[in-house]
Amino acid sequence: MHIQMSSFLLASLALLFCISSLEKSFAFQATKESNNLRQYHFVHLNSLFPSSSCSSSAKGPKRKASLEVVHKHGPCSQLNHSGKAEATISHNDIMNLDNERVKYIQSRLSKNLGGENRVKELDSTTLPAKSGRLIGSADYYVVVGLGTPKRDLSLIFDTGSYLTWTQCEPCAGSCYKQQDPIFDPSKSSSYTNIKCTSSLCTQFRSAGCSSSTDASCIYDVKYGDNSISRGFLSQERLTITATDIVHDFLFGCGQDNEGLFRGTAGLMGLSRHPISFVQQTSSIYNKIFSYCLPSTPSSLGHLTFGASAATNANLKYTPFSTISGENSFYGLDIVGISVGGTKLPAVSSSTFSAGGSIIDSGTVITRLPPTAYAALRSAFRQFMMKYPVAYGTRLLDTCYDFSGYKEISVPRIDFEFAGGVKVELPLVGILYGESAQQLCLAFAANGNGNDITIFGNVQQKTLEVVYDVEGGRIGFGAAGCN
Repeated sequence: MHIQMSSFLLASLALLFCISSLEKSFAFQATKESNNLRQYHFVHLNSLFPSSSCSSSAKGPKRKASLEVVHKHGPCSQLNHSGKAEATISHNDIMNLDNERVKYIQSRLSKNLGGENRVKELDSTTLPAKSGRLIGSADYYVVVGLGTPKRDLSLIFDTGSYLTWTQCEPCAGSCYKQQDPIFDPSKSSSYTNIKCTSSLCTQFRSAGCSSSTDASCIYDVKYGDNSISRGFLSQERLTITATDIVHDFLFGCGQDNEGLFRGTAGLMGLSRHPISFVQQTSSIYNKIFSYCLPSTPSSLGHLTFGASAATNANLKYTPFSTISGENSFYGLDIVGISVGGTKLPAVSSSTFSAGGSIIDSGTVITRLPPTAYAALRSAFRQFMMKYPVAYGTRLLDTCYDFSGYKEISVPRIDFEFAGGVKVELPLVGILYGESAQQLCLAFAANGNGNDITIFGNVQQKTLEVVYDVEGGRIGFGAAGCN
C-alpha cells in the first residue's frame, strides 16, 4: 500500500512537472512570437497610397500659433485647383530634384569649400547672388497672411533656407504662375522698403542697391536648378494666426522670379540663420517650432510655433550637433540603426563622424554613409525574402513588387540618436513609391563616407519633430499629426 501511494505521488508530481513545463514552453513561445510580431509593421497595402480626396479626419492638432501643412501635389492642395498650378510631378522627377538639392548641400558643407559665405558673381548687369540648390522638389507649404490688409500667401517651408520671400507686383522682371493673387506692396499700409544705408541691408550677404533715387536694398537669390528670386529687401506685417502677428518682418519682395516654386507664392525660411523666421520671431516664440508631415499627400500635417509646439507626450530629445563652418542647417548625432529589433553591428557613431549628420525638411530621401546603407540594405533584404523583387531606380536600388498582396509585413527600422534617444520610423518612412508594382526601401547611399548624412522628410512623416533652437535640442514623438 505504501509503495502504491508513493508511485501515485511520483506520477502526480511528474504530471504536474510536465504540465508546468508545457505552460512555460507555450508562454515562452507566445512571448517569442509576440516579440517577433513587434519587429514588423503589418499593413494594408492601400494605406500606403494617397486617396483621390482630402481626408478631413487627418487634420493636425488644434494648437495656438499653428498652421496646416499641405502637400503641394495632393488633393488637399488649393494649388491644384483652377488649373493655375502644375498638377502632378512624377516620382522620377522628384528623385532628380532631390538629387540636385543633396548635391548642393554636400558641396556647401564640404570641408574643401568655404561654407555658405562663398558668393557667386553673376554678369556685370546683375548683383552678387548667394548660390543655393535648396529648393528641391518643394513638397510642403503653409498659408500665412502678409500686409495690411492681409493677403493670404502659400509659402513652401524649408529648414535649410534662411530668407522668407514672395512674388510682388509689378513683377518688374518676371513672375511665374501662382494660385494666390500676387502680393502688391502698393496696396499695403504697413509695407516698407529697406534702404541701402540701413544696417539690415549691410548685414545681408547677397544685398546690393537699386539705381533709383531712394536707393532701396536689393536681394538676389539664385538656386542651383536656375530657379531665382530677385527683388527688394523689405519689412511688412506678417500674420500667422488671427492672434499671432509679427510686425516689421524682414522678407524679400520678389520682382524677378523663376523656377520650381510654381503654384506657391514663395518660401518661408526656417533655418538657424540670423534673418530666418525662427530668429526674427525669437521674442515671440522663443526659437521653438515643430511640424508633422502627413503620411500621404491626401492628409494634412501642421507647423506650430512657440510653447504649444512641444506638447506631445511622446517626445524624446537629443542635442543638436555642431556643423563646422555652418550656421543654417540643424545638426544631429546618429549613433546607431536597428532593423527588425536588431542593432546593426557595422553601424555606430563612428560611422557618421567623418561627414556629420543633419536633419532637413526639404530633402526627400535619407542619405547614409555607404557602410551604413550597405548594412541596412542587407538586413532589410533578409526580412523581405518572401516578396518578389522589382526593378530599382537610379537612386533606390531595393524594390519589391507587392501587386499580388493586400497586406504586407515590413521590418521595423529604428534610428538611435545621442542621449539614448531611439526613434521608430513609421512604415511610410521605410517604403517609397507610387504603385504596388514598385515600392522601394526609402534610403540611399552617399558617394563616400565623408559626405554628410541627411535625415530626410520621408523618414520624418507622421512624427512630431520639435526644434528647440534656444535649448539646443531636437525632439521626436510618434503620432505627431493626430
